[in-house]
Amino acid sequence: MSQLSGKKIILGVTGSIAAYKSAFLTRLLIKAGAEVQVLMTESATGFIAPLTLSTLSKRPVHTEVHSENSWNNHVELGLWADAMIIAPITATSLAKLSMGIADNILTATYLSARCPVFFAPAMDLDMWKHPAVVEHVRRLQSFGNHLIPVGSGELASGLNGEGRMAEPEEIVDYLNRYFSESKILAGKTIMITAGPTYEPIDPVRFIGNRSSGKMGIALADVAARYGAQVKLILGPSRLRPQEPSVEVISVETAQQMYEAAQAHYPNADAGILAAAVADYRPSEVADQKIKKKDENLELQLVKTKDIAAALGQTKKDHQLLIGFALETNDELANAQSKLERKNFDFIVLNSLQDQGAGFNHDTNKITILYRDNKIAYFELKSKIAAAEDIIQAMAAKLMS
Repeated sequence: MSQLSGKKIILGVTGSIAAYKSAFLTRLLIKAGAEVQVLMTESATGFIAPLTLSTLSKRPVHTEVHSENSWNNHVELGLWADAMIIAPITATSLAKLSMGIADNILTATYLSARCPVFFAPAMDLDMWKHPAVVEHVRRLQSFGNHLIPVGSGELASGLNGEGRMAEPEEIVDYLNRYFSESKILAGKTIMITAGPTYEPIDPVRFIGNRSSGKMGIALADVAARYGAQVKLILGPSRLRPQEPSVEVISVETAQQMYEAAQAHYPNADAGILAAAVADYRPSEVADQKIKKKDENLELQLVKTKDIAAALGQTKKDHQLLIGFALETNDELANAQSKLERKNFDFIVLNSLQDQGAGFNHDTNKITILYRDNKIAYFELKSKIAAAEDIIQAMAAKLMS
């Protein structure tokens, strides 16, 4: 049975020569048992007639938010759908979605959608490689949207290369895989730590680091989307998960994160330690703001409790523990040593030598090291896409 049976799907079509493929895609989605509501931009109607897609989908095609005869509620559409697919999506529409411009029925519905969104670009080779397009794709992925990779071959311009819209059969296969994997963690409880810790010096100042919490929050969103019950122990961060089912336990200091992890890990199937926890804290915290007096100010620092080591010692046979290593030199050797010392099942290595990785980026480049000396290398991706890789690796271990 198709994973798309009974699913409510919005198909967005923009003004590309590849719009003719949307007829085949509509037919395949209907054949798989989905309900399909087609939305078209005005320019898309110059490539394929709305009547064609209306006939295939057995629903009126919407091309405007309002018309002489009707008001098409983009908010209701966004709440109705189980998934939204935009295929083809042009460079213009990529830019609009990336920047939040809602000037047509498709873009307005996208901004209202609570469901997963998939986009299949279609454009010429040089457009696809242009830095502006690359940036808009990256931004859409950083929002949690799913890129359906372009194909390579002969393009409408006559050039050969990347930029072809994925074939309708490939898109349906992609959706089937997504929905089949989407609940692989159902019944599992996953504890995740994320963000920095702040170690107070006085009521005003603290020792901290540059972690934003983006990677850990992305992991929480992906794990929740895969059906897990997620406990996110989050240090000071302005960011919050998008998935409403994620339970956020807010902490500030390393000690508070340690206590929260000790409380929640015993009942978890897996723990992912993505937080950037302070290794040291001031031995004393002043009650009042320290005034500037002398030329130098000396702080006595003491070690914080090692969350990873403590959990690694108490980890049960059925539990997983996954760590992170942010390194600047001897990356593989240092990560392997940490993997063994902390009793991790695998460790995710980030190198600050890799451009686009590390704190405050929307992207990450990871390497996963396993206990059997197996190493998996990944290219630079959005943090959401990197989180998918990590959660899938964790799920595979849980099911093995």
